[in-house]
Amino acid sequence: MRKSWLLCVLLSGLAWGQATPGSPAPAQPMQAPAAPPDTSASVPADAPVITVIGVCEATPKAAAPKTAAPKTSAATSATASKDPAPKTSAAECKTVITKAEFEKLASGLSPNITPQLRKQLANILPRLIAMSTEARKEGLDKGPRYEEVLKFYKMQILTQELTRSIQEEGAKVPEADIAAYYKEHPDAFEQYNLDRIFVPRSKQDADDDDKEGAEKDAKLTEEQQKAKQEKEKAEQAEGEQAMSKLAESLRSRAAAGEDVMKLQKEAFDAAGMKIDSPSVNLPKVRRTGLPPGHVAVFELKPGDVSQVISDSGGHYIYKVNSKETLTLDQVKDEVHNTLQNQRTRELMDKASNAYKPDLNEAYFGPGGPAMQPSGPMGSRPMQAPHAPTQRMAPGSATPAPQTPPPAQPPAAKPN
Repeated sequence: MRKSWLLCVLLSGLAWGQATPGSPAPAQPMQAPAAPPDTSASVPADAPVITVIGVCEATPKAAAPKTAAPKTSAATSATASKDPAPKTSAAECKTVITKAEFEKLASGLSPNITPQLRKQLANILPRLIAMSTEARKEGLDKGPRYEEVLKFYKMQILTQELTRSIQEEGAKVPEADIAAYYKEHPDAFEQYNLDRIFVPRSKQDADDDDKEGAEKDAKLTEEQQKAKQEKEKAEQAEGEQAMSKLAESLRSRAAAGEDVMKLQKEAFDAAGMKIDSPSVNLPKVRRTGLPPGHVAVFELKPGDVSQVISDSGGHYIYKVNSKETLTLDQVKDEVHNTLQNQRTRELMDKASNAYKPDLNEAYFGPGGPAMQPSGPMGSRPMQAPHAPTQRMAPGSATPAPQTPPPAQPPAAKPN
């Protein structure tokens, strides 16, 4: 779910303002309690959901009728009479926000706001109403400084709105494009059931943690230490050769039909690895699920056994058990997301490449490449200068040595 940056800035900015300097952060519970049931749907649209007692807009003296009664709404707060009669008490002065008004504001900040963020917004909104009302009474909404800051935040909001519009447009993927992409990329939707034997590149070193052995090594002369290192290096090379030969032997035996689980256990025993053998079966593997150097496996037929594939992690032997092609219905959402990302990126690149900044180095000083805005699609606006900020809490890699790489699932679908 995409949450609006504006709501996050709103919540985190207020948290910064309310924080007590030097106070320790509250301890975080190990497990959050279960969320209470959401009963918001049962509340009528015109029902008050937030009442801010003691806050009302200041009414200009010339416009205030002598017998005006207090008024309540989300846009204007109750106002007291400005005649010599007794002033309205703080308890009678209030600002009321209905469910409909609150949800209109919340949906503007985040279209799919969660109950948790909705509650956070409700907790901070009274403070914002009170503080902003007081600021307007003091005339802080007027003047060049206010206008310049407002201009900056308007640019931020418009940038975010453009990004939202581009994302919505990118999501409008025609059905014909989905079908065409599926037809043009048949290999991308092949799914394999594989068995894999992993043979470590070298033998596991024996544990040598005893204090006595360490003390003996410390007493060796420089020549003796060098001789020991050369011996260990030779032993390691000899062990690697032995494991390489073992991998070729296990490959031949796997091709002859021997049980791959048994062969895997033999490989680990030979390497001196004191751990259980990993599962040899990879039930659902796509072409993106193995390291790039292993893709030759996908050219095999069911029943075939691959040649030994060696890399920095060790030696690998694959057997193809079965192969199927996923149907369009099975991968429709995946293709839609792929094309959506492509369309969105193209539209964003078009907007981003429409300008070129030219900075005066005599004023700003020399610099490297222009700094790009952070965030999804490179569109997250920066904070205004001096604005308080606080972050809210809320391809397959080459396998590591001696560790069989896991089969990677297809790329995760974007939220």
